[in-house]
Amino acid sequence: MTKPGVILDRASAELFDRTFREGMELIAEVSAYLDGIGRLESRRMSREAASAFAAESMRLTTRLMQMTSWLLVQKAVREGELAPEVAAEPLYRLKDSGAPRVPPRAPDALTGYCRRADRLFERVSRMDRQLYVELDAPANPVASQIERLRSAFVV
Repeated sequence: MTKPGVILDRASAELFDRTFREGMELIAEVSAYLDGIGRLESRRMSREAASAFAAESMRLTTRLMQMTSWLLVQKAVREGELAPEVAAEPLYRLKDSGAPRVPPRAPDALTGYCRRADRLFERVSRMDRQLYVELDAPANPVASQIERLRSAFVV
């Protein structure tokens, strides 16, 4: 059984606030890029390259939307709008959609957005495990210390 108090304590941490802001900013940047410059760049590509660009853009967007959804659910828990037990249900949990595979000769901007999304997804994924999965697992003092060290050194 998940411990709601732990979820609320961790969700209110500064790491969550920073991650939430970063996630919202990244989705806005990617959206603006794909609707603007990215669209123009893809028109100048060969048919094959444009197809790869479109596929990876869709993967990137899907991954960002999953993260955004998870972050918004956690914010709702934090603000008391959603019960922590509900947020722990599989429907609201983070699922890995697979990292975008940047096509060869992809524009630098797309490559950068994919890398930023990967790093952010890893951070959000770690938060998800800490909030839900690891709470249900039996305590392993060595594993918990290793995870605390990892969290302390990840920006």
